[in-house]
Amino acid sequence: MVDWNMRPASPADLEPAVEIRAVAMRPDLERLGRYDPHRVRQRLRDAFQPEHTWAIEVDGAFAGCVALRPAEDAYWLEHFLLAPHLQGRGIGSAVLAELLERSDREGALVRLDVLQGSAARRLYERHGFTADSEDAVDVFMVRKPV
Repeated sequence: MVDWNMRPASPADLEPAVEIRAVAMRPDLERLGRYDPHRVRQRLRDAFQPEHTWAIEVDGAFAGCVALRPAEDAYWLEHFLLAPHLQGRGIGSAVLAELLERSDREGALVRLDVLQGSAARRLYERHGFTADSEDAVDVFMVRKPV
């Protein structure tokens, strides 16, 4: 596995994350007939909260981000983005395991939504997430603390 780390995100991480999101999500959004180059970027700009977000760095360079946002009954895992050329190397699994360890210590549920048909769903299922509900676009998943 490559050398990776997480650090607290800053506002300066927003635009690099926006571009990774646009590239990483494009195939799934196109498959669902929902790709819009402006909207895919603007959704992250509108929702980015650096205080709940970590930047993922690989070999010292920005490679993505992930948010764990507190909500009333759970944490929401959001904006889990990794540059496509780094996917499949175990980085996402390691990042997810570290975040889930934190939520497990608190005894907290973790919720997320993933696009229908996305390969990311298999990652989430390997880490204990199960489908809670779904619609034509998203699968809403939940993980109980271990």
